[in-house]
This record gives sequence, C-alpha cells and structure tokens, in this order.
Amino acid sequence: MQILPAGDRALLVELDDLDEVLGYYAALLADRPPNAVDIVPAARTVLVTTTGSLSALNRHLLEVQPLTTARSSGDLLEVPVVYDGEDLQDVAELLGCTVGEVVERHTGEEWTVAFCGFAPGFGYLTGTADWNIPRRSSPRTKVPVGAVALAGEFSGVYPRESPGGWQLIGRTDLKIFDQQRDPAALFHPGRRVRFVDAGRG
Repeated sequence: MQILPAGDRALLVELDDLDEVLGYYAALLADRPPNAVDIVPAARTVLVTTTGSLSALNRHLLEVQPLTTARSSGDLLEVPVVYDGEDLQDVAELLGCTVGEVVERHTGEEWTVAFCGFAPGFGYLTGTADWNIPRRSSPRTKVPVGAVALAGEFSGVYPRESPGGWQLIGRTDLKIFDQQRDPAALFHPGRRVRFVDAGRG
C-alpha cells in the first residue's frame, strides 16, 4: 500500500488489486476517518478528501485493516435482464460455450459494484469467475440505455444512451440512474447485484 497526496485536501491510497480496494473501502466505511468528505474507490486506488489535516488523515489510513468479507457485505439488488444482446453469440464463442451457458454464468454470479465512473450511475461490477472479455475492436457510437454488457473482468449496465465498446449481452428496463429519484443511482460501491433471466427477447 502506498499513500500519495492528491492536491491539498485529499490523499490517494494505491493498493495491489481490486479485492484489496473492496476490502479497504469497506473498512473505511465501517471506520470513517474524522473530517472525511468523500471516499471514492477505483480499480486500484481509493481517494479520500478531507476538511481536516492531511497528516491526521494519513495516520488514520495507515491503520486501516481491509475487510475480507467486502464482496458479500452490501445490500442486494436484483436486475431483470432480457438476454438478446447483439454480442451475445460472440461472447459465447469467446468463452467456448453456448449462449445458454453464458446466460447461466452471468445470472449465476453474485456481482459487486467495485466502483463507478464513465457516466453518472455507471457501475463497474465484478464477480468471482474469470471472465476476461475483450472490448469490441470497433466501439459503437450509440449504445442504448439499459444495455447490459461485459468487458474485461467487469459487467455493467449503460445508464443512458452513449458511445461504448463493451460487449452487449442483454438489456434491462430497470432505471439504473434517475435524477428524479433519491438516490439517483442504483449502483454504488459495495452493493451486491444479481442479474435475473427475464427471457431471450
């Protein structure tokens, strides 16, 4: 672990891998540093902003012990998915299995929102299986809202229409991000997600 300054009001904690990030982030939520304003996880880092002194924050961060149960500690959200994505067959070929087996594997995972980014409400969900799905060689200029996708070790749901290079395997009618709702985003770091098969279109 390495702690680096990030401006005059934040420290960036660099960690070895995503599992360590999840555990460290969960530990910070359980024992929030005094004067902490935001705690923001990413793929290999956790950023902590403060209204207090950086030296006091640094001391607190050094004492944090990552939790080992971070993947299973958040509340569970079920997301119904119609598995009819344009890239579903391609993903099956990449994994060397049938389309049905891709769906069974995707719904069989208990995913965890590791961190958020790219667009408001977009969560990077990680499971326990080795997915390792390459992004499309040619990204789409328009991915529809609600598209369920895979890329690398992650799954995600597009919260709005946008460009994107992830492999599309299905779609959901569940509003992942709604500015009129409180909270606006259904995905937040630490939340558990289970995808439910709602048919094949």
